Amino acid sequence: MTEEIHRIRLRVNGVEHEVAVPARRLLSDALRHDLGLTGTHVGCEHGVCGACTILVDGAPMRSCLTFAVSAAGSELTTVEGLARPDGSLGPVQQAFRECHGLQCGFCTPGFLTTITAGLAENPDPTEDEARDMVAGNLCRCTGYQNIVKAVCRAAEIAREDRDSA
Repeated sequence: MTEEIHRIRLRVNGVEHEVAVPARRLLSDALRHDLGLTGTHVGCEHGVCGACTILVDGAPMRSCLTFAVSAAGSELTTVEGLARPDGSLGPVQQAFRECHGLQCGFCTPGFLTTITAGLAENPDPTEDEARDMVAGNLCRCTGYQNIVKAVCRAAEIAREDRDSA
């Protein structure tokens, strides 16, 4: 029995793509294998670790639990789409670098997208709110202290950007 192939249009990081996928192709696999966007990592394949988190219409979503066909017509943002238009690091990326918010880096893409969405909802989080913001993502290396510092620093950078605009 041959599985039916669906042609879908995805808008990823501002670019339109058309891909042919089986109905059960995971969004993480479509991004990584069909579109070559390997920044989205797949860790647990059960939606627990958060490494595969991307933004779907601005909301964080586990791409390892989402079928690609269900994302058709949505605006998707992966870690590759978080840079500024000129290619420089976005506020969350810059904060992670400044605050040493990563070690091995495997979980980092999921944290960056999750924090980006979190700061859009709460642009001035307290330290406790920053901890809550990242609570759904797992990191085995950092101990989270520098990640929480990075959330607060990213909020400062974004505020500075708004004030200078």
